[in-house]
Amino acid sequence: MNLQTIKVACSNCNMRELCLPLGLSDSEMAAVEKVVSVTRKVARGAHLFHNGDPFTALYAIRTGFFKTSVNTEDGRDQVTGFQMAGEVLGLDGIVNDHHTCDAIALEDAEVCVMPFNLIEEISREVNALQHHVHKIMSREIVREHGVMLLLGSMRAEERLAAFLLNLVQRLHARGFSQSELVLRMTREEIGSYLGLKLETVSRTFSRFADDGMVEVKQRHLRILNADGLRGIVNSRPCH
Repeated sequence: MNLQTIKVACSNCNMRELCLPLGLSDSEMAAVEKVVSVTRKVARGAHLFHNGDPFTALYAIRTGFFKTSVNTEDGRDQVTGFQMAGEVLGLDGIVNDHHTCDAIALEDAEVCVMPFNLIEEISREVNALQHHVHKIMSREIVREHGVMLLLGSMRAEERLAAFLLNLVQRLHARGFSQSELVLRMTREEIGSYLGLKLETVSRTFSRFADDGMVEVKQRHLRILNADGLRGIVNSRPCH
């Protein structure tokens, strides 16, 4: 893994609105930019960090796509999340000073390395940065609750529909199409994340295609009927 000492300027980065607090003054932006000392390139299939590695930094994804996973007791690889440009990796390490999952690049990627001791130090000067870190952590907690709901009570088609809608919504916030995307993860990885077998994922994709909801060509996916997918997710009876 290549650690490059390239100085990056947050003020010139097209991901800054997703990574940083809004409305910083010039002096506050200069202070925050001290946090981002280097960027790191991570090749497709390589680890950004391993489960058990010492926790030293948070990583803002500049380009590319990652998955996080844990190894289960029976030796399986359980996917715990998919992260894209503008999102932050490494929050799992804050609690016990070591990482509790693996972070693996699903395509060639680049991250901004933000040493956590610097984040803490500069947060004392720039309150907006501390508030922003808390917001990121809160968003992660909300996401985990959403996944628990997904796995705990939804049928296969509800899980996959909710996953696709969430993915396209996050990509749209980054300036991508609202209806077309390239799936960076395999069907197997989607199944691992959603608690579904590979055959179930493939069958559900086929059903969505037959019903005119999506068009799938290998990893290229086009959503033809977003309202139909939303209807599947929202069709749960009230208890």
